[in-house]
Amino acid sequence: MAEQLIFDLPVVTAFGRDDFFTSPANSLAVAAIEGWRDWPLGKLVLVGPEGAGKSHLARIWADIVGAKVVQAKDVRDAAALGQGPLCVENLDAVAGDRGQQDALFHLHNLMAQAGYPLLMTGQGVPRSWGITLPDLASRIEGSQLVQLGAPDDMLLAAVLLKLCADRQLLMEPELVDMILRRVERSFAGIRALVTELDRVSLQRKRPVGPRMVSETLRRLEETP
Repeated sequence: MAEQLIFDLPVVTAFGRDDFFTSPANSLAVAAIEGWRDWPLGKLVLVGPEGAGKSHLARIWADIVGAKVVQAKDVRDAAALGQGPLCVENLDAVAGDRGQQDALFHLHNLMAQAGYPLLMTGQGVPRSWGITLPDLASRIEGSQLVQLGAPDDMLLAAVLLKLCADRQLLMEPELVDMILRRVERSFAGIRALVTELDRVSLQRKRPVGPRMVSETLRRLEETP
């Protein structure tokens, strides 16, 4: 059977509070986000692996407090950004960039002086981020730290179903069980699987079924 040509269309990701599944692996992080008024010094560092839900939680918090969300590497004009609640994502991305770190340090001070809450996110603990500006490093490391835990089965299943819903893929319950028994137990592994299932389903013009899942899992397992 001829396979259909497919186009790389953007995926619409749902970032609402109702789209975020709470489990023992992330309940502390959810509580910290919802209890933002109690953050020591009005700031929080949220860390976790890629795809763990940091950006989703950041946007939930931004909706709650009316905050802006910016990428750390895009911070240029600290004075313009330091006018209200703010989330700065992926601070680990500015390792080795002294100019970017200077701007973030200035922004951090402006936020503290004005009393605006500041949420910061990144992968790994702050000491591993390679922040070379000592004053910035000390302020980040002096912030309350909350870490998203390793995913459990409930959370992996929820993430799998959410990613499928974002791509309008139908996933039967028996397929979820099959996937959880074999897939790499990480958010990145779940995301890679759903992306490939979506591609194959569109290409073959067929819904996701056991055979497609099995073939896709085997192909991903064999990929270096």
